[in-house]
Amino acid sequence: MKRQMLAVLAGALALFLAACGGQQPQAAATQPPAAATEAPAAVAPTAAPAATAAPAPGGGAAAQPTAGGRLQTIISRGKLICGVNQVLPGFGNVDSAGNFSGFDVDFCKAVAAAIFDDPTKVEYRPLTAQERFTALQSGEIDVLIRNTTWTLTRDGSVGLDFGPVTFYDGQGMMVRKDSGIETLEDMEGARICVQTGTTTELNLADNFRQRNLKFEAVVFQEADPTFAAYDSGQCDGFTTDKSGLVSYQTKATNPADHKILDVTMSKEPLAPSVLQGDAQWADAVRWVVFATFQGEEFGITSANIGTFANSEDPNIRRFLGLEGELGQGIGLPNDFAARVIRHVGNYAEIYDRNLGPNTPFNLPRGLNTLYTDGGLLYSPPFR
Repeated sequence: MKRQMLAVLAGALALFLAACGGQQPQAAATQPPAAATEAPAAVAPTAAPAATAAPAPGGGAAAQPTAGGRLQTIISRGKLICGVNQVLPGFGNVDSAGNFSGFDVDFCKAVAAAIFDDPTKVEYRPLTAQERFTALQSGEIDVLIRNTTWTLTRDGSVGLDFGPVTFYDGQGMMVRKDSGIETLEDMEGARICVQTGTTTELNLADNFRQRNLKFEAVVFQEADPTFAAYDSGQCDGFTTDKSGLVSYQTKATNPADHKILDVTMSKEPLAPSVLQGDAQWADAVRWVVFATFQGEEFGITSANIGTFANSEDPNIRRFLGLEGELGQGIGLPNDFAARVIRHVGNYAEIYDRNLGPNTPFNLPRGLNTLYTDGGLLYSPPFR
């Protein structure tokens, strides 16, 4: 009996060992086929697939910029190419001397400051709403920072990777004060000027359909002609993001003749974007934006940053690159956050300079305040 039991146990053990050994070929077979690993190159032919690899924890050789990656291309080129608006005062505008300014433009400067320690090493590429995504997909620009709404479609089928939201906005409606219009319901049968090829056009249709209202959309390819048509009396209303309405009201022939209705027609989270397929570059842009949030939270400004050089707070020391190696993992210098604050400022400085109380817009920050003040701006830890 003992011999029989030993034989049964021996047979079972042999089957167990054979089964364990049989898993090895199967595991090898589950590796992604070669075609799958080439997908990033198909989406972004300007960046080598190797550049999408995640950096090794703790820095080291694997954490350095990979040759052929977008960040290394920018460094080798010696400047950042940033897609911007040129006709939206407060966000992206160019003066007669060719100087760009605005909220979005300052974030272009912040990225350049992080990379080069020089906010002037930027080539601004003015783009229309129709051109902006093609410019990013073709590699004509490195990053798009042009009052662009983060949506699922743009994140997915358009092939963009978005950074943190820099401005929480919502679509609104401008009308003439003497029109008698107080709500959208008063706009039955109205002619409304709207820029085509934008989320604005889609939101307009959705809002009026939801309210069972008829309207006539008067569409234009670019923003300036859209507003000019409204200002000249061709339309009863003009719709775009509320921040854009405030900006365009300053361009009206008689700004005091117009008002912005107390209605929010959509969520419009505006954020920088890069082309999918280069994780390191996406991380670099993402953490530059977070640096402006965290700088404000720490109370570090372009004016007082020097006083923090001897700080004993380990969180501030890591943030400023005084200790640790946080920048290595995303291909940036360890003091990249300090560069951003020193040259461009924290988020509050950027906002106030372009949109705050001492500007023609005087936009209340609202949701665009730190989470500590009841807003939505929140940076993950710099550690």
